[in-house]
Amino acid sequence: MSTYDWQKSSFSAEANSCVYLAAADDGTIKLQESDDPDTVVTTTPEKLRAFILGVKAGEFDHFAVPASPRD
Repeated sequence: MSTYDWQKSSFSAEANSCVYLAAADDGTIKLQESDDPDTVVTTTPEKLRAFILGVKAGEFDHFAVPASPRD
């Protein structure tokens, strides 16, 4: 099994909700979440870039659960 140099997202504030990325020797990018470290998603740099640009553009906002109103 390969060992990766996982890097934590600088936007991950809490230890229990972190996203980690690693570059694999074959040029792919590996992603994992701290709450399910056994699940690793593999993608390409180009697909990851397109996804990040889509997130920044708000293309996935409809998937977000609205925040509950605070008293």
